[in-house]
Amino acid sequence: MKLSEHLKQSAGTPNEPVASNTVTRANAEHRDEPDADDPLAKLKERAQTALMVRMGPTLFDSSLSAVQLDNLVVQELGQVLRDEKIPLTPGERDRLVSTITDQVLGYGPIERYLDDPSVSEIMVNALDGIYIERNGRLELTEASFLSDDHIMRVIDRIVAPLGRRIDESSPMVDARLPDGSRVNAIIPPLALDGPVLTVRKFPAQSFELDDLVSIGTLTEGVAEFLSACVQGRANILISGGTGTGKTTLLNVLSGMIPETDRIVTIEDAAELRLKQRHVVRLESRPANVEGRGEVVARDLVRNALRMRPDRIVIGEVRGAEALDMLQAMNTGHDGSLSTLHANSPRDGLSRIETMVLMAGVDLPVRAIREQAASAIDLLVHIGRMPDGSRRITRVCGIEGMEGDVITLADIFVYERADESGLTEVLRPTGLRPRIDDKVRDLGIDIPAEVFDPQAKIHHVA
Repeated sequence: MKLSEHLKQSAGTPNEPVASNTVTRANAEHRDEPDADDPLAKLKERAQTALMVRMGPTLFDSSLSAVQLDNLVVQELGQVLRDEKIPLTPGERDRLVSTITDQVLGYGPIERYLDDPSVSEIMVNALDGIYIERNGRLELTEASFLSDDHIMRVIDRIVAPLGRRIDESSPMVDARLPDGSRVNAIIPPLALDGPVLTVRKFPAQSFELDDLVSIGTLTEGVAEFLSACVQGRANILISGGTGTGKTTLLNVLSGMIPETDRIVTIEDAAELRLKQRHVVRLESRPANVEGRGEVVARDLVRNALRMRPDRIVIGEVRGAEALDMLQAMNTGHDGSLSTLHANSPRDGLSRIETMVLMAGVDLPVRAIREQAASAIDLLVHIGRMPDGSRRITRVCGIEGMEGDVITLADIFVYERADESGLTEVLRPTGLRPRIDDKVRDLGIDIPAEVFDPQAKIHHVA
């Protein structure tokens, strides 16, 4: 039977499964335009459509193992290509089979965006469309999943190797891809219009501090200052909104920790990729289907204190673990690093207070502020600009308490324009922070020009 006849007959079968109808309709409405540079693009499109119709609900049969499903797809795809009766070389046939198999059994229509280095985020809004973030801007793509079952299978393929699950009883999950990219999925009944999948990609190669300088995230002066502070065992918190690059900056700063230090990282979904050899990575765990076995970040912070760490790096502080983090910083574990969501450094300190109170301890607010003022040395705030770029906008030192208020001193402040005509400057205020003395005591000298507002090393690239 020819492909066109097969499609016609399959589409018109009275008792055809709903999944096949969905596939046909979705492909008709949302199919990507074939690649004009690929001579096999139209054949690939026809073959993939025919394969979906041919396999129907079998493609989403959870009773089949990955190997069984892979073999079945290759077998059925071979028959589809034979029906086409188009002569193909062995190389062309293998390439076509590999491409379609990856599309069907891999991550589906988002596969191409996962492989695209210019795409930083992928957002699947059920069957309503796939959005991507490229160069800081959102774009609606022409790609689309075939059905809700198709999205669910991709989600299962992501979370299953990590021992995570997603179903009606546990309809939200955080996970990661093998390359460290962050994944969040939420499904009905919480997501009313169908499964929603969000992927925050990480670059194929880790950024270095010089890379952040070259793209304008910070200046040479700030880079030199932060490098000295990390090596000088300063406790640093990175604040910012969603998607501003907090984790990327944390990864870069963590990479400057000396090789001689023992590092323990604590994350909800392991994303940090440190190059040092002496690194112990811990990851929290959700409850199982019986509601047992949950291990939260606070448990891991407490356990890390018994592991003889030189540095503790927390991917993000978002709850009661804030209390244990402050206590660790105040009990000899200098040089700890973490991130938190906040609109400004001052808001970040307010969030720390709130999160400490979430630990259920009956502490007066002043005692919490004294703990924070003693523990934290630097607050680095990073933001996303209107053009999509990420910039460090403020670097603040904590100078102590003044009455009941924590005293913040701006060390570097981002300005959009200055008298020299340059449009963007991350200018030092001229103040030397309290941490400068601590760093100097360890034999690390910060050049005077780092704090000089007129120095040339403070212009954003």
